[in-house]
Amino acid sequence: MTRALLIALGLATLAACQPEKKGETTKDAGTTEMETPGKKPSLDASLPEVKDKGQKSQPETAANPNAQRSKAAGAETGSDRLSAAGQPEKGRSKAATLAAKKQETASENAGPSRRSSFTPDPSTPSPPNHIAWGALLQKHVSPEGKVDYKGFLADKANLQAYLDELAANPAEKGWPRNEKLAYWINAYNAFTVKLILDHYPVSSITKIHDGKPWDVKWIQLGGKTYSLNNIEHDIIRPGFDEPRIHFAVNCAARSCPPLLNRAWTADNLSQLLEQQARSFINNRRYNKIGQDEVEISRIFEWYAGDFGDIIGYLNKYSNTQIRQDARVSYKEYDWGLNGQD
Repeated sequence: MTRALLIALGLATLAACQPEKKGETTKDAGTTEMETPGKKPSLDASLPEVKDKGQKSQPETAANPNAQRSKAAGAETGSDRLSAAGQPEKGRSKAATLAAKKQETASENAGPSRRSSFTPDPSTPSPPNHIAWGALLQKHVSPEGKVDYKGFLADKANLQAYLDELAANPAEKGWPRNEKLAYWINAYNAFTVKLILDHYPVSSITKIHDGKPWDVKWIQLGGKTYSLNNIEHDIIRPGFDEPRIHFAVNCAARSCPPLLNRAWTADNLSQLLEQQARSFINNRRYNKIGQDEVEISRIFEWYAGDFGDIIGYLNKYSNTQIRQDARVSYKEYDWGLNGQD
């Protein structure tokens, strides 16, 4: 009886404890629910929020196709920049931030472009490289500036191809200064050669168009028509304020500063202008320089306003220093053709 009684009492006790445990479990669950707002949300709880952000940003990107093109070109837009504290700006995902930083690093490591020091507007035609013109000059012009016009006649198709390139790529406002000036000097010289070839054989450029070959408008560039005088006196001289261009443009005459047997480019412009000025001024064929007296090219008389104080200008390049009160006279100009024959 004692054993049976003990078993019965144990079962009664177990039955009495069962509801109490259930209540404790309910209490614990309630306590967990009360503590949740004060804790960091779990990963599962945050997923809907991330999804919502992604859906919100999508229309903003789709509504701004320019921003998409800028990103494809490596451009930095307002939505791609980092804040001053180095953190992504508002509305930008972590993945986009990392991608942008990687792209910026790649751009910095790439360094500057070797081809050009400027980035033109995509809608602006690129400057011609003048390689074809340089090759023709090397082939048909001596180091002294004597021109083989017969040789140029045999290469007339190649010359025309270069002139067509100039016409298709006219000088643009957005080009750097040296790029534009090189373009106009090459254009003047190349079209002057073309003028001689169209009337060859001829003993002087003054025999063409009744002695006024510089006034006739026949040069087509970018849909506009120019004369040689338009290029020199309406574009180059007033637009660049550079007196050394008088040693660069060539009028096909013997007394004209020699035609350079190289094409002018933005890269060599400054060096060659200095070289041509020094070479021309110290060449006794064109100028006779003494301390007390100078007999110089009429170019310095015709364009006196471009050179200013002529003695001061000559002294910048002359191997002989000229006295300020030196006597100045001008040589007769030889308009004979600057040919090799």
